[in-house]
Amino acid sequence: MDAKKPKKNTGRDDILAPQQVADLLLVSPVTVRQWANKGDLKALVTPGGHRRFTRREVENFAQRRGLKLHVPDDRLKRILVVDDDSQLSGYLVELFDSLPEAIEVETAANGFDAGLKVMTFRPDLVLLDLMMPGQDGFQVCRRIREDPSTCDIRIIAMTGYPSPGNIERIVKAGAETCLAKPIDTRALLEAIGLEPEIAPTFSRR
Repeated sequence: MDAKKPKKNTGRDDILAPQQVADLLLVSPVTVRQWANKGDLKALVTPGGHRRFTRREVENFAQRRGLKLHVPDDRLKRILVVDDDSQLSGYLVELFDSLPEAIEVETAANGFDAGLKVMTFRPDLVLLDLMMPGQDGFQVCRRIREDPSTCDIRIIAMTGYPSPGNIERIVKAGAETCLAKPIDTRALLEAIGLEPEIAPTFSRR
């Protein structure tokens, strides 16, 4: 992607995803979810079932706990799409390229290629298919989480087999969530924390 589009202020900067809160408070997303489950940190819930937090609530929470806010100097810039379905990967590349945010996208067709791209491309977020030949998504997720140099990368899983067992297994391995295929574009953008646009569901599994 050669041409970079300027970032647009969408007016959603005050609504934060769990990973963004974790970055602000220098804790893990699991800790943020635990605070939310206990009611210590009040959360909003999107129609897709994802937690979101207002910046004001996070600031108040930090003040009550005596925590300092760490303000990151960058936003989501790089996404790695890992899927052996080249048509779906191509669709997602076009989708992110069409957004107002300046996002660079790379693709990997298998787990081995994903491991190389994670180290060379240094993505902020990995969209990870679970069922691939060779190294599957579960193995790739664990490798990313076990490496201190990559453990902070966000991971959102995708699968055409969204059984409770698969979802529980990949979340335990370190993914934020697991989206069912066919991919619902609005749910995908909400999970990432980007402004949802009216866009079609990608129907191919």
